[in-house]
Amino acid sequence: MVASRILFFLFLIFVLVYQATTQPSFIYHSCSNNTGKYTSKSTYKANLDHLLASICSNTGNDSGFKPDSYGQDLDKVYAIGFCRGDLKPDVCRSCLNDSRFALTQLCPNQKEAIGWYDNCSLRFSNRSMLCVEESAPNYFMWDTKNESDNVYGYGDFIRILFSSIIRDAASGVSLKFATTTTVASAPDFSPIYVLAQCTPDLSEQDCRDCLDLIHAQIPRFGLGHAGGRAYTPSCNFRFETYPFFDVAAVVQSPHLPPVLPPPPPPPPVLPPPLIKGTLLNSCYLGENRPTGRTKRDTTTRTVIVVVPTLVCIMLVISNIYKFVLRGRKRKDNFETIDEMGNVESLQFDFDIIKAATSDFSAANKIGKGGFGPVYKGKLSNGQKIAVKRLSKNSGQGDLEFKNEVVLVAKLQHRNLVRLLGFCMEGNERLLVYEFLPNRSLDHYIFDPKKSANLDWESRYKIIEGIARGLLYLHQDSRLRIIHRDLKVANVLLDIKMNPKISDFGLARMCVLDQIEGSTNRIVGTYGYMAPEYAMRGQFSIKSDVFSFGVLMLEIVSGKKITSFHEGENSLLSYAWKNLREGTAVNLIDLTLRSDPLSEMIRCIHIGLLCVQANVADRLDMASVVSKLNSNSIALPLPKQPPNFMQNEVPLATSMKLDTDCRPVSQYDVSITELYPR
Repeated sequence: MVASRILFFLFLIFVLVYQATTQPSFIYHSCSNNTGKYTSKSTYKANLDHLLASICSNTGNDSGFKPDSYGQDLDKVYAIGFCRGDLKPDVCRSCLNDSRFALTQLCPNQKEAIGWYDNCSLRFSNRSMLCVEESAPNYFMWDTKNESDNVYGYGDFIRILFSSIIRDAASGVSLKFATTTTVASAPDFSPIYVLAQCTPDLSEQDCRDCLDLIHAQIPRFGLGHAGGRAYTPSCNFRFETYPFFDVAAVVQSPHLPPVLPPPPPPPPVLPPPLIKGTLLNSCYLGENRPTGRTKRDTTTRTVIVVVPTLVCIMLVISNIYKFVLRGRKRKDNFETIDEMGNVESLQFDFDIIKAATSDFSAANKIGKGGFGPVYKGKLSNGQKIAVKRLSKNSGQGDLEFKNEVVLVAKLQHRNLVRLLGFCMEGNERLLVYEFLPNRSLDHYIFDPKKSANLDWESRYKIIEGIARGLLYLHQDSRLRIIHRDLKVANVLLDIKMNPKISDFGLARMCVLDQIEGSTNRIVGTYGYMAPEYAMRGQFSIKSDVFSFGVLMLEIVSGKKITSFHEGENSLLSYAWKNLREGTAVNLIDLTLRSDPLSEMIRCIHIGLLCVQANVADRLDMASVVSKLNSNSIALPLPKQPPNFMQNEVPLATSMKLDTDCRPVSQYDVSITELYPR
């Protein structure tokens, strides 16, 4: 009887430990320290548990995309469950349920976290994540088995194949999900299975942007490999030489090659030991059971055999449990890249850039900024690039260079310029960006001929795009960024005249509950600087708002802040005076006065609310975006803006790094120090 109770007790312990330790491990997970932490007995914790339980058990939503929120004010929690498009509802719910327990164990106190399985991902945060394209954190993974190192064009074939399904994934409505199976030009002509997917809340363009970012990395992580995966919060991509999705359950896109039947299963191969040196296989039960014993002898022998065996099993499982909780990366036949924060993966060879720009020829020079000339170029695969080459006397040293590389690589938004890579070789410092054929905004609004072709609809779209980009920097990104040098010359235009904020060399990153900082080194462009920054070195998200207000008034008027003279007025005071007197039309560019004046005057009004002398009187970017999107929101009367002369602004000669806002190269992320090759 006693032996039976002991056996039952040990069996119960075994079951509990087994259930705790058989929780599958994530392919990758990330616990963010940027949004703060919660305590185990807090309201936030209770709201999080309620929300995750609701998402994972929600049978009413079988779409595979489960966004929800719960709570109020600072304790409000947002979460998104996202399953692969071919999964059945019960499989999706099971995967999300596994994610729920694993993620809260691996990130026990963080207010923001994300984890990926093969079949699903789960993320939660104390900020809204819906309809926002986010590409960080991200994770790249590839099979170590090579396909002839691309001799037969295997890697190029994958890149082309992925490029062809981006359109189909992005154009989806209820599901932004596309798959294809086709034969590669590999030596054995084996089939390739490819999948691309975005969260369905994204717009078609945002989905394309997210997948394009992965596509740009294929030459670095997928070239010649038999399989590979890429995961971001908003999209993912995978290719293999075996069927990893339900071929029968998906509808093949009409733009892609037909789906091939799956190949016959390979012969069984014994898996390698999970951990080298483990005793897992040496603990067993029931072998060499003796026979011909009495009931009492059998019970005694069972206790003697079972108890040590269970203890052995529990010790092994306990070790595995610790291993899982540490979130160590899998050590099977996959290699990994721990986020694109490891910026070494973005490094270009100098000879490649030199060839792409025809040795930095004058014919390819498309501009010159404060830190050096900019050249256009074309890589061997036909991709057009823009290369910023830092001059030796530019004033931008290694600190600013690393700042811009790490910062722009981690920030991904349709209204921010995309960094493709960098190069450090000898004295050369190069930044490689996507090529934007329409150059910068100042080439249009300040040119009498070109400005006539930039109608109000185009200008308003540019204003809205810049506002959304700044809102992302200040509020919606994983980092809180203060740009510090926003001006029309730092707004680039793509082929559709969509604006993209550029030049992050002077940007500062703050912890998310910090909105201001100070410095002894005044950098930026006079006229766009907020007075508290220009005079005292104090900067904040509101100093970016000031710059945005100046930029708005320049776009509406077609006049430069630094060259405007109307009597003794600056552009700001002239705009305020005319708005107060009901003659704001005097500020509007002559080429625009046939367009709706009420919308332009409203933009002047919003611009003046952004350039208030008192920081507390200025709008924030969330308010700016809402007021631009709705004409029904009443606008308060602006106070007189500041009017200070350039020669009154003190020039600082020393630099003091900020305590809470600092160069991103000092930020605690997984990055590799940049050194010349």
